[in-house]
Amino acid sequence: MAAMNRQIQLASYAVGPPKASDFTRVEEPVPRPERGQMLCRTIYLSLDPYMRGRMNPGPSYAKGVGLGEVMVGGTVSQVVESNLEGFHAGEIVLTANGWQDYALSDGDGVRKLDPAAAPISTAVGVLGMPGFTAYVGLLDHGRPKAGETVVVSAASGAVGAVVGQIAKIEGCRVVGIAGAREKCDYVTGELGFDACVSHREDDLPAALRAACPDGIDVYFENVGGKVFEAVLPLLNTFARVPVCGRIANYNLTEPPPGPDQVPRLMGLTLVRRITFRGFIIYDHREREPDFLRDVAAWIRDGRVRYREDVVDGLDRAVAAFQGLLRGENFGKLLVRVSDDPTR
Repeated sequence: MAAMNRQIQLASYAVGPPKASDFTRVEEPVPRPERGQMLCRTIYLSLDPYMRGRMNPGPSYAKGVGLGEVMVGGTVSQVVESNLEGFHAGEIVLTANGWQDYALSDGDGVRKLDPAAAPISTAVGVLGMPGFTAYVGLLDHGRPKAGETVVVSAASGAVGAVVGQIAKIEGCRVVGIAGAREKCDYVTGELGFDACVSHREDDLPAALRAACPDGIDVYFENVGGKVFEAVLPLLNTFARVPVCGRIANYNLTEPPPGPDQVPRLMGLTLVRRITFRGFIIYDHREREPDFLRDVAAWIRDGRVRYREDVVDGLDRAVAAFQGLLRGENFGKLLVRVSDDPTR
């Protein structure tokens, strides 16, 4: 076992896009588990947009990362040493080690993984928090009906890709919004969306209107900004808008320039009886067994596909995270922190 434990800690609260200087890399001795603890070695670290919000001071839906603390993150790990009943060295587990090589755990919130059932990396992707977010957000809050039009922003991303594929399973017409043409081609060609519009179009509202001739019944919001502005006038009466994220706004240091869109938004919400529903996936733990059963079956049947963007090495996590916030990743972004023993 390595003598030292590399950690990426928060050095300063981010103002605007995170800078390399907002993080610091330190090395500490690998901790030893006491009674009731186990030591876990990180194999895969998940990088996700929500982490940007954890770099801000002040209250949010979850505790932020304090200065000098290890950056948060979901991880797939291997038990190295265990003094915890029910866990044994060599087992693969879903943990929350954060951005570091090793971490101690008392087993709270840890789930054992079966490498024979699915690649272990999927536990922080299509069969993890992003897939679970897509499942609950669309089915419980979007409530799609066969024949309706569902629009998904960040359609090639870890959440959006699953949203669109589940919507197709539900019998909907699905339109994605993505960035690069390569991503749009993947969304339609590989994932089976009916259409995909690039948010880089010179006239995004017109392109989206052409792709949605019957309007939009469900809009799964991952982005905000100009994408939402293009969607808003197309929302049909009784449309549903699950609000999952707004990555276009995460790095803003002041409100975007006018005009003020709130009166228009409120007017359309009233007249068209639109439902906006913000949700946080941790409020829906009771749905996790249904999610794991259904999505695992759809993957086996070939009805849900996924793509992973794997970066090698913990030292590349900061640059990869910065790229994520710029939309540079293609699929679920992971850092392979150490060798995957199941491959």
